Amino acid sequence: MYERLTILSGRGNPALASEIGEYLGIGLGHVDIGNFPDGEISVKLNQNIRGCDVFICQATSPPVNDNLMELLVLIDACRRASAARITAVIPYFGYARQDRKDSGRVPITSKLVANLIVQSGAHRVLTMDLHAAQIQGFFDVPVDHLYAAPILDRHFRTLAIPEEELVIVSPDEGSIKRSLQHQENLGGSLAIVDKRRANALETRQANLIGGPIDGKTALIFDDMITTAGSITGAVRVAREHGARKIYVGATHGVFCGPAVDRLNSSEVDGVIVANTCRDASNSDIRNLTTVSVAPLLGEAIRRVHRNESVSHLFD
Repeated sequence: MYERLTILSGRGNPALASEIGEYLGIGLGHVDIGNFPDGEISVKLNQNIRGCDVFICQATSPPVNDNLMELLVLIDACRRASAARITAVIPYFGYARQDRKDSGRVPITSKLVANLIVQSGAHRVLTMDLHAAQIQGFFDVPVDHLYAAPILDRHFRTLAIPEEELVIVSPDEGSIKRSLQHQENLGGSLAIVDKRRANALETRQANLIGGPIDGKTALIFDDMITTAGSITGAVRVAREHGARKIYVGATHGVFCGPAVDRLNSSEVDGVIVANTCRDASNSDIRNLTTVSVAPLLGEAIRRVHRNESVSHLFD
């Protein structure tokens, strides 16, 4: 079934790539990746991939510049080795925050990175929970956009929270659609935190819209946790409004800067993230649970390889 299927892994998240290979029942392709003395990335494919359907698994999480450049070099190596089709499997897509010109004289970095990936030779992209859905349109090749929400919801169902005691909390107005999807799957009521951005690094949360939340269990969902400023602000607001228990769920656990200290000092009962970013499960966050998206990515790879529907995964 997988005679011409080859999965290669960069150094961005090799553990996830190995899990994907285990799901499909195939080993990872043989590739040597290193650095020259001056820091330049060195790649050498140690097997024949001529005419193969190649999937390159590489998250562009921190160190984002190194991982992005490594992805581009891997794609170029596969193109020059005459791969029949190259799919960039990017569990976490970096440089996604600047997806529009919201002020003068600023770049659109997500479009720039999309151009780099396509120009390096990728024929299609498989990614998960983009920071903004419109980024799919920045690529001039097909994009399969997967969602970790069903996997996160499956974990929260194991907590057996009564529906009448459950409140889905959106950490800001931009996450309302995501929160509504979780509410549809898990039930409960909906509340929204009124978030105001002070600057590029700081946000302020004060008010809670909807509810009531007093004495209930709050689930706060976001696409990523980077410095944890927004999510811990939402936790504080939920606690001030009387939430009995608070759990945080996110697809991407980037956890940079003060994130670990902020989450540990907040009154959160559990943090649940997917394993899209390397070493997320090895952070020092208390009450952290990591759920695997390898079966979802593996099934999507299988369907792309066999030219079957990927959207059927979410029907």
